[in-house]
Parts: sequence; C-alpha cells; structure tokens
Amino acid sequence: MRFTGTKNYVAGKDLQIAVNAAIHLQKPLLVKGEPGTGKTLLAKEIASSLEMPLYSWHIKSTTIAQQGLYEYDAVSRLRDSQLGDAKVEDISNYIKKGQLWEAFEADNQVVLLIDEIDKADIEFPNDLLQELDKMEFYCYELKRTIVAKKRPIVIITSNNEKELPDPFLRRCVFHYIKFPEMGLMKQILDVHFPGIDATLLERSMKVFYELREVRGMKKKPSTSELIDWIKLIILERMSLKELEEINIKDGLVPFEGALIKNEQDMDLIQNLRSRYR
Repeated sequence: MRFTGTKNYVAGKDLQIAVNAAIHLQKPLLVKGEPGTGKTLLAKEIASSLEMPLYSWHIKSTTIAQQGLYEYDAVSRLRDSQLGDAKVEDISNYIKKGQLWEAFEADNQVVLLIDEIDKADIEFPNDLLQELDKMEFYCYELKRTIVAKKRPIVIITSNNEKELPDPFLRRCVFHYIKFPEMGLMKQILDVHFPGIDATLLERSMKVFYELREVRGMKKKPSTSELIDWIKLIILERMSLKELEEINIKDGLVPFEGALIKNEQDMDLIQNLRSRYR
C-alpha cells in the first residue's frame, strides 16, 4: 500500500515519502505549507489512490475536540422526557457521533482528514492526544470504550497560524509542502490544462513567478490562484502577443484579482511603475 500521487494530484518525491512513512508507522501525517498548495486536497487524493472512504473534519475557531468524538444532546432528551416520549429510555438516541467515531466504526480502513487544526484553541491538539495515539476514547453516557476497528490513515493540515504543542508534534510525521519549482509546477498545470499551448503556459508561469518575487507582498499568489488566472486567460482568449507584453515592472497585470487578494498588494504592484522609472 503506497501513495505515488494520482492523475489529478502531482505529488513530489519528498511528499510521497512522507505520506508512505506515516502509513507504515501508523502515525498521523501533519502537513503544513502555504495556503493553496494542495494540503486539503492531499487527503482526498490519498483516499482515491488507496480506494478508501474519506472522513473530513474541518476545524473552525469555535471547534472543540469533543465534537470530533461525539455530542450528547441533553436538552432534547429532557424535552422528550417531559413529553413522555419512549425513546428517552435509550440514551444512544441523543448521541451525535463525530467524524472520529464514524471513522473508528468503519469496517474497513479509511482516511481521516483533520483540516486546519491551527484554527482551534491552543489546547485543541492536546485534547486529542489519547484518541490519535491509542485510537480509542471513552463514551461516559454509554459507559463503553469506542475502539477503532481499523486504524485510520490520519492527515492533519495546518496553515501555521499558531504553534502546535510538542507532545502533539511528537506523535506525528511532519511534512512541509514547499512551493513548487517551475518543473513541478508545469506537471501540475499539465494535469489541469491538458494540451495547453506550451508558449502560453511558459509565459504565464514566468509572469506568475516574477509576481511572487516582488518584495513586500503580504500574500504571494498560490498554485490555486495561478490555475484560476490561466483559466481567465484562456476564457478571455488573451493572445500570446498580449501575454508576451505583460511586464510586472509596468505595474499592470491583467485579471489581477485572480492573483492578488488584498488592497495592500494591489497598491504595491500598481506602484511598481514609479519604482522602476
């Protein structure tokens, strides 16, 4: 059982090694990298490649670890009790299973994605140490331990918004997805734009990488933004001549809203003309 990428996801050699190490060591894979480098998509493609179901738990700032296990709806049970509903006798009717519980109960091995773990409170990762290490947890309401039938392949993503605690990091295999160099980027774009004109692709990439190198940018454009930009170039039937004439130093980039995502960077690019006069 090895992951080598898929027809829809070009994985560099170092990423393949990290994924397969996590699988063989039976440890969660913690993936960091710039937004838009395919961290979340990685879990989906691992599941597709290994022909496994995918369970996704997308973390928000208000998410607590307990929600990934289960939630007990005591209010509904109290209301039903007052109404004389017979189902109150079975407390399991008021247990809402979380994604970890669902993944643990699966008869076959699954891929479990915990997406953007750094959005939650700093204690959130520590609250999952036992569950991710032992692959079990205790349900107090049912008075039983929920144990994974098959140990899931766990993929955890982080945008590095906050530091994760050392006890959590020790239990993970870590990989940082470096921003693709031109060779790997070409392979990625070939997947999204099969048969694209080679000159158009080369010139688009040149402008894109020049833009990323502009000093002072608050948010450099990512792979997903390059894909959107090329889609616009194709849809608007921009000529190769027009593409050749794009010069970052002129401060004018067509369809810049696909590449630049905040007003500070927009002003920075538009002011480049005066800088290079």
